[in-house]
Amino acid sequence: MKRILSFFVILLSVLAFNACTVNNVTIDDEIGGIFEKHGVKGTFGMFDNSRGTFTIYDLDRFKQNYAPGQTFNIISTMVALHTGKLTDDSSLVKGNDSLASTLNIYTAFRANSTPHFETVASLIGRDTMKFWVDSLKYGNKKIGNDLQHFWMNDSLQISADEQLGLIKRLYFKQHPIRASVQESLKKMLIVENNAQFQTAYQLGSVSLKGKQLGWIVGWIEENRHVYPFVINFDAGAEADTNAIGKKLMDDILAHIGFFKGIM
Repeated sequence: MKRILSFFVILLSVLAFNACTVNNVTIDDEIGGIFEKHGVKGTFGMFDNSRGTFTIYDLDRFKQNYAPGQTFNIISTMVALHTGKLTDDSSLVKGNDSLASTLNIYTAFRANSTPHFETVASLIGRDTMKFWVDSLKYGNKKIGNDLQHFWMNDSLQISADEQLGLIKRLYFKQHPIRASVQESLKKMLIVENNAQFQTAYQLGSVSLKGKQLGWIVGWIEENRHVYPFVINFDAGAEADTNAIGKKLMDDILAHIGFFKGIM
């Protein structure tokens, strides 16, 4: 069942969205059935930029903080490129593991290779990383003492609400980062681009407390209209969160009306 909540109702309920100013919100409870279909619990949020409206499932969870997992690679890459620690998306990085393989940053980014982003964090350094986490107002801004794992160990936490605001600002190149760097990140995020639509997103997962936390952060663009979105969900300890996340994304977007060229 869909319920329309006006901005005034939200104000009266003391629900102040962190992502951006809300004109109105559609709470789409039917999306809950899609999470149930895939055996997980989670939240979804989307911003319709042309109308200034939100579609959300599970508003309470949407505002709760969680470890970002590999979705933080968006920030690490952006900061490394902006500060000159990496030159461009072909810059080479050696993995911080026993294999010590060398990948260009684009390949490491698309592969969600944590060992390579541990190296990127070391290149950036703690003080610079903290400065940019603060400047970008990223979640609780706590990077802790473990520079190479803070986005995976529950030190740094962020809500789906805040993730939605961050990805929206990236799309419109509104971060305090060089526009050329933000444009590079946008291109790195693109997964599918055809005559009907473009999907761009980053997957992420974190193993915490005997279960997996999954993320998808990105946007879909159709008929020159952009719709940033975020998915956050819990799954079993052995679950393939990337596969589940991709199916959730496809099913939820299809439920809303995408992939038909009519949005």
